[in-house]
Amino acid sequence: MEAVYKFLFAILISAALMVEEATAATQHVVGGSQGWDESTDFSTWASGQKFVVGDQLVFKYTSLHSVVEVGSESAYKSCDISSTLNSLNGGNSVVKLTKPGTRYFACGTSGHCGQGMKVKITTVAADASSSSSSTTTTTPASSSSSSSSSPTSTSAASVSYRASMATALLVICLSLVSV
Repeated sequence: MEAVYKFLFAILISAALMVEEATAATQHVVGGSQGWDESTDFSTWASGQKFVVGDQLVFKYTSLHSVVEVGSESAYKSCDISSTLNSLNGGNSVVKLTKPGTRYFACGTSGHCGQGMKVKITTVAADASSSSSSTTTTTPASSSSSSSSSPTSTSAASVSYRASMATALLVICLSLVSV
């Protein structure tokens, strides 16, 4: 009987780990493999992403650049970085997406924003992430410049399926333990 309990305990731990993995936040390397650089088309990159509350933006850049967050679309469009909400430097900056809405980022180096080094990020609520079965998001491990077909992408449908399977396994184990 003790062996049965050990087996069930192992299954419970596995199920809990699968649920944790399935609900983990996605890290989006801004600009994909090119990173935060003047040569990147950030509008195209962002349009291929789905940003969900809890996800993180990872800005990877050289000391020639910085990241500033501006507070309005008009400041974003005109590259007015005179009053920023946040300013980051150091080459590997992480921004957590904590609520739904639109945020605007630009390079703080003079002239770079005007050359297109800016990105508009629209974040959706976490429960909205399971409504799209074809959206994928790139993780920092991606070496592909394509943000929708890399082997390290996590599809919303896959995450939802894994969470459902883990939850079902957990319910089965709990019902067996209570018998």
